[in-house]
Amino acid sequence: MMAVTEQAQAPHIPVLCAEVVEALAPEAGRWIIDGTFGAGGYTRALLEQGASVLGLDRDPTAIASGEAMVAASGGRLVLAQTRFSQMEAAAQAKGLGPFDGVVLDIGVSSMQLDQAERGFSFRFDGPLDMRMEKAGRSAADIVNETEESALADILYLYGEERASRRIAKFICAERLKAPITSTLALAELIARAAPAKPNEIHPATRSFQALRIAVNEELDELTEALKAAERLLRPGGRLVIVSFHSLEDRIVKQFFAARSGRGKAQSRLLPGEVAPPPPTFILPLGLPVTAGPRESLENPRARSAKLRWAERTEAAAPPPRKLQPEDENLKYRASKRERS
Repeated sequence: MMAVTEQAQAPHIPVLCAEVVEALAPEAGRWIIDGTFGAGGYTRALLEQGASVLGLDRDPTAIASGEAMVAASGGRLVLAQTRFSQMEAAAQAKGLGPFDGVVLDIGVSSMQLDQAERGFSFRFDGPLDMRMEKAGRSAADIVNETEESALADILYLYGEERASRRIAKFICAERLKAPITSTLALAELIARAAPAKPNEIHPATRSFQALRIAVNEELDELTEALKAAERLLRPGGRLVIVSFHSLEDRIVKQFFAARSGRGKAQSRLLPGEVAPPPPTFILPLGLPVTAGPRESLENPRARSAKLRWAERTEAAAPPPRKLQPEDENLKYRASKRERS
């Protein structure tokens, strides 16, 4: 087993770690992809059970901080900086696969939230960045360059922010005076545009979530990662997903329903209809799994977490294809948006 050194200790507690490990059933000889390596919490637990891990993270800081774990793993941990949607290419480059498990912890990591310079949180003042890869368009670029109606759509679709139109109007008026470049400046502006009611979350919470998702293309990434994991898992392999808000969980739930044959099932085919393909996953009962009272108290991030998992069958996965928009339900809801 891997000896966990002080140097390799994670600074944050992984959410639902025991439940993730139980779902993956790691043991010696099994290879598992940790598609969101972060501080290495899940990976550490998997290595301690004897499994080997391909750890992926799009954040170069996370990969660099994992080198101590690699050195202590005895060759059972391989790291690669990449998006989890690209896990097939990463596995091929490392000469690995198929796999016995894949785990994804969706969303921003505690490490990223705690670093003011990354611009993910308005708890600290920092540059309005939010780029997990430290490359590409930043949140400041979106806030200062996006046309008003498109900005409102981003806030509504990805943050489910009902005051999206009013907030976008305030942002566009303010940026005419000077670019909005800091987290606190944006948070304070949103608080003026849509003041919080008593006992509600900070009025900027949903908008910051929306911008982060837009900057990092998180929902499209998740959709592609689910399909890639389906292709990489061997029969009996487990796909385990921990999500933190309804948009992510809806994508995971619908994917598992469709791939297990639980979506739009028909008892009798109509003339001309083709029988659906055999299911590629088997769903267990009792999902989703959520955190217990103790973990929710000790780790506030766990309160909104939902764990879903499924076991791969022997049926062939659909071949990869170019990503198609899979958020038509969101576009429909956008048309129904309250005009604040």
